[in-house]
Amino acid sequence: MHELIQEDKSIFLFLNNLGSTPFDQLWIMISATWIWVPLYVIFLYLLFKTFKFRSLIFILIFIALGVTVSDQLAGIFKTGILRLRPCHDPTLTGLMRAVKCGGQYGFYSSHAANTFFIATFMSLLLYKKFKFLPYFLFVWAIVVSYSRIYLGVHFPLDILMGSLMGFFTGGFFATLALKVIHKQNNSASTAKN
Repeated sequence: MHELIQEDKSIFLFLNNLGSTPFDQLWIMISATWIWVPLYVIFLYLLFKTFKFRSLIFILIFIALGVTVSDQLAGIFKTGILRLRPCHDPTLTGLMRAVKCGGQYGFYSSHAANTFFIATFMSLLLYKKFKFLPYFLFVWAIVVSYSRIYLGVHFPLDILMGSLMGFFTGGFFATLALKVIHKQNNSASTAKN
């Protein structure tokens, strides 16, 4: 375990030190939630074009539940595992670029969990109609996740664990949403007959 943590720190230092001051504001912006609001509006539009209004309501409920679960699990892990963020780790003082800093503990990354949740959820719901979308979504999730290493607030293992948690919760909630939509569509067609 000690060797794994040391390797994680080495990879973090390599990736974090690739940054330079002229690009700091760009990566701060990429990491911010508000900058992606137009993208979320586009997601909503794509869902609206693909699903009936009633199905859309269920989808939005599942997204809200999934993001909440993903976020709360990250909080439980952070307070349970108590792994210091890189910017709070005294062994990295003077070795890293601390562009930003968050709370004391950072395992695992809720940014990675939430973006991978959305990428997985939206991909499973929309890939049949928009074939290119999963590629775009996962590149977006990777870029947002990397921003956390760039800024100095997460180690690569924090990102990896967050990404996996987001991927699995996204898959789980997308599967539930599709089952509810399928059941609802079957009930509607049975009622018509």
